[in-house]
Amino acid sequence: MEAVYTFTPGDAPVLVTLPHAGQLLPQGFKERMTEHGATLPDTDWYMETLYDVAQGLGIGVLRANYSRYVVDLNRGVDDGVLYPGRPSTGLVPHLTFSGLPIYLDGHIPDEQEVAERTRVFWQPYHAQIEQELTRLKTKWGWAVLWDGHSIASKIPRLFEGVLPDLNFGTNMGAACAPELAQALVAHASTLPHYTHVLDGRFKGGYTTRHYGRPGQQVHAVQLELAQTTYLESEEKPWLLNSSKVELLKQALTQFLQCALAFRA
Repeated sequence: MEAVYTFTPGDAPVLVTLPHAGQLLPQGFKERMTEHGATLPDTDWYMETLYDVAQGLGIGVLRANYSRYVVDLNRGVDDGVLYPGRPSTGLVPHLTFSGLPIYLDGHIPDEQEVAERTRVFWQPYHAQIEQELTRLKTKWGWAVLWDGHSIASKIPRLFEGVLPDLNFGTNMGAACAPELAQALVAHASTLPHYTHVLDGRFKGGYTTRHYGRPGQQVHAVQLELAQTTYLESEEKPWLLNSSKVELLKQALTQFLQCALAFRA
């Protein structure tokens, strides 16, 4: 089996995590999937490409290598509901965001398999986050976790209308100091190419909510990008638009610089 994640450490007090960028599937997994599910339509495409700017800033990057359909690393092991009243995508999802089945009839994983996937894929990833945040806080006295995501701008099953381009999530201010959130929103307001919102439809998943502990000088922010900001089309084959990518990389660099400039 290939490595659960790829970790490139940095020396700066910011850690970028990319829990939904992976596309690998365990052996025998694809044979259990529907044709649509096997295309992995809910992948956060090209996150490692967009966030390659982090290395130049001395920021470490933790990227999941396996698909979110294996186990969703941005959900708690208790599979708790993040957004009451909305469809839950689940720790081990059975349906795509659009509501289509991921598995063929009779192949949905049982509780024992879910527990095993959690042990093999979820636990090592989160152990690495804990370890790195502890290291950064010990070195700097504070740390920021930046959880990078992307999603199609229109998914009627999950949200109404069209998603803003930049969706910052801080668990309604509980996951990071207000000064950091304000700095990010203030900078987003200067970018004419993008719309933005703070704690709108996406307020941060398990990662943001669990690791964001401002009182302990550990801050967490989720940025959910609308995929229209960097793809040619949000339909298969999900091709990059090079001019959009360069523009977005500039914005991401500036947001990460805001996180670096923040002092807890």
